[in-house]
Amino acid sequence: MTSAIATLPTLGQSAWYDNLTREVATSGLDRLMAEHGITGVTSNPTIFEKAISGGDDYDGDLVTAARAGHSAETAYWDLVCTDITGAADRLRSAFDRTEGADGYVSVEVSPDLADDAPATVAQAKELHERIGRPNVMIKIPATPAGLPAVTEVTAAGIPVNVTLIFSIARYRAVIDAYTAGIERRLTEAPDAALPRSVASFFVSRVDTEVDRRLASDSPLRGRAAVANAKLAYRAFGESLTTARWNAVAERGAYRQRPLWASTSTKNPDYPADLYVAPLIGPDTVNTLADASIAVLSAPGVRLIGGTVTEGVEEAERDLAAIAAFGVDLDDVSAVLEAEGVAAFRSSYHAAIATVARRMAEFTDA
Repeated sequence: MTSAIATLPTLGQSAWYDNLTREVATSGLDRLMAEHGITGVTSNPTIFEKAISGGDDYDGDLVTAARAGHSAETAYWDLVCTDITGAADRLRSAFDRTEGADGYVSVEVSPDLADDAPATVAQAKELHERIGRPNVMIKIPATPAGLPAVTEVTAAGIPVNVTLIFSIARYRAVIDAYTAGIERRLTEAPDAALPRSVASFFVSRVDTEVDRRLASDSPLRGRAAVANAKLAYRAFGESLTTARWNAVAERGAYRQRPLWASTSTKNPDYPADLYVAPLIGPDTVNTLADASIAVLSAPGVRLIGGTVTEGVEEAERDLAAIAAFGVDLDDVSAVLEAEGVAAFRSSYHAAIATVARRMAEFTDA
């Protein structure tokens, strides 16, 4: 291990890689684990769309699918599950070493199901059974329909990565949904293993939307996202002190760790580590894109622990000041959730269209 990223576990935080391609699933992940201590991988429809359309790594599988007469959607999910399985197998050593705390790869249910709880549950169970690896998390969006699905899938003993969380209120609802699932699991299958979970709290996109609503010279620009995340972490800590949580913790329930998602810097005027360095603390995960890894692995970079619990009162003041300027943070969260679902749907259908086009090329050849 050669980079500062590899020190994060000693500070209580796990580093996961925010990208998955065929190359990563087959060999690249080994380098990331060795050099940076990466212990997990996340994926989503946008990541897969870029991977599938970005080269010829999938051509062999697409030729096979075309010759077999598979639909483009069937072929898409075949590609996804192959990559997820490959990454899970390479991460298995981290999963075993950490006794199931790390070593996960996440796969998202179809974004077309974001408003359909029963269909989300059905696909989550199908993916879990199809991939057949203990270190795969099923990603379910924290939409109103997604929350009961989180409870149902958790109760079935399936690890869940709850994604697209933007607000503290929705995050508290996610905690409640996960806890309800654990309670059901303990009631319905008291001797069965309990699943792990993470809650993916999106960071940089909050600044992007809030900054858009602030004056160009406002000193509050670039301050909303980290403040929001720090208050989310405080909510996480508060949830661990309740009688309800203590009741399931005493029976072996695992904490649902906050995962900082969308942590690459979108505004080039902001520090490259803006959404990493201030959010380090126990029981957290940070998903790192290539740009963040490049910056954090540079010589001389040093990361400091406990930063997520620092400046919480200042974070409260920043968000209060932003609200006082007329920025409705609830509306910000609603807009970002709708945009997130729409973006994933667009990527999902674009990926299937790419698969269909490539399959047609192979069929006509």
